[in-house]
Amino acid sequence: MRKTPEKPQRGYVQPEKPQNEGKRVPTIFYRTEAGGEPVRDWLKRLSPEDRKRIGEDIKTVEFGWPIGMPVCRPLGDGVHEVRTSLAGNRIARILFYIDKKSRMVLLHGFIKKAQRTPQEDLDLARSNKVKHQRGM
Repeated sequence: MRKTPEKPQRGYVQPEKPQNEGKRVPTIFYRTEAGGEPVRDWLKRLSPEDRKRIGEDIKTVEFGWPIGMPVCRPLGDGVHEVRTSLAGNRIARILFYIDKKSRMVLLHGFIKKAQRTPQEDLDLARSNKVKHQRGM
């Protein structure tokens, strides 16, 4: 005899799936000691279209980690960049690292204006990485 599936009880709510289900590395924003989130603030200043493109590339890294070019590239000292092409021939970069809890920590974001990643942007990301590691 085949058992028929039980009907959910009235008022029953199906539990939600965890937000990061399927993600290899969930993403978090680096938070300063004062509570600011520089990458989130930078993203909010961009157009909705730019945010969408960057978000899609971050999502690609979350679900496909480890991933290489053209979306992601290592910069040394455990820092990587998410590479996004934007409208108007602009290039966005989000610098991140993978922490001990296997999370993608977004350290710094900027619009690239030169061929090489500017040293001051790389230094800032590395400094934020050290601060984040100390706080863990």
